[in-house]
Amino acid sequence: MSNTPHDLYEDFPEKTAAIHALKASDAHFARLVEEYHEVNRAVHRAETRVEVLSSEHENELRQKRMRLKDAIWKQLAA
Repeated sequence: MSNTPHDLYEDFPEKTAAIHALKASDAHFARLVEEYHEVNRAVHRAETRVEVLSSEHENELRQKRMRLKDAIWKQLAA
């Protein structure tokens, strides 16, 4: 289990400008990024035991984070 935050700007450093541009021009993309950050923060709090969650709930959050990141990447790669 990793407790390193999965920040989009660190995971996709070459796409920083594209992330900013899409957030400004595409409301759906902006919502995806905001939801990703919310879920990512929840996973990080669970991993660092700031907020104790059941392992099932923590896994659900990780899977949701992965789906959101995939959706974000698809828009960035388009």
